Amino acid sequence: MKHGDFSSLADDYAKYRPGYSPMVLSALFGMASDPKKDLSVADVGAGTGIWSRMMLGQGRQVTSVEPNNSMREQGIRLTRESGDALRWVAGSAEQTTLKDESCDVVTMASSFHWPDFDAAITEFHRILRPGGLFMALWNTRFIHSNPILVEIEEKLHSLVPNMKRVSSGKSEFCDSLFESLHERSEFSDVLYLEGRHSEQQSVERYIGLWRSVNDVRVQAGETRFEAFLSFIAERLEGVEYINADYTTRAWIAKKA
Repeated sequence: MKHGDFSSLADDYAKYRPGYSPMVLSALFGMASDPKKDLSVADVGAGTGIWSRMMLGQGRQVTSVEPNNSMREQGIRLTRESGDALRWVAGSAEQTTLKDESCDVVTMASSFHWPDFDAAITEFHRILRPGGLFMALWNTRFIHSNPILVEIEEKLHSLVPNMKRVSSGKSEFCDSLFESLHERSEFSDVLYLEGRHSEQQSVERYIGLWRSVNDVRVQAGETRFEAFLSFIAERLEGVEYINADYTTRAWIAKKA
């Protein structure tokens, strides 16, 4: 398995991945130039459409752009009943295939760390209308509210002591993202915000979430990764459900 290739993980991703903070979603559209009008929204690197479906639930017209065929197929399957309100496009952050100045809002949910940063910024500036908004966001696990989750995290780091997260909202990429966006002439008025929400997860779903994580799986290798999943299954034997908290970290920038 390669970094960023979710082809074999698409089924688990579609079944088990958590959503994002509803307050962050409301904040994004509250900052739009006219939040009551019909906004043209593009969700780039949409994966299986978790964030796309949340925006769709706000009554938005959404174009979901996804380069991976397996992920996009899962997304199409999950949004079949959406009709014309949501359309899927084969494209990437570097080449969305969307028209010049065709979007009021462009988002990348848990995916902005994968593309070429400079090429993606140039592309988003091209497809955004004047004053349009770009948001990059990640749903980061907040484990400290649950001692069991802390124990599981410690086990992971004991199995893979040199692991350096790439796709987490706590990565080095995210730590410097505010300045990286602030320095770009294409965007202005950079804002950072957080929101938190909780989910009650079955053990099956919790393990499925780990199975869908490309970054950890690649760095651990299959042997250590399976040992980690076995530890989780044993540790959670007899547990009915897990209370999991998530912090949505979001960076918003306005087209200059």
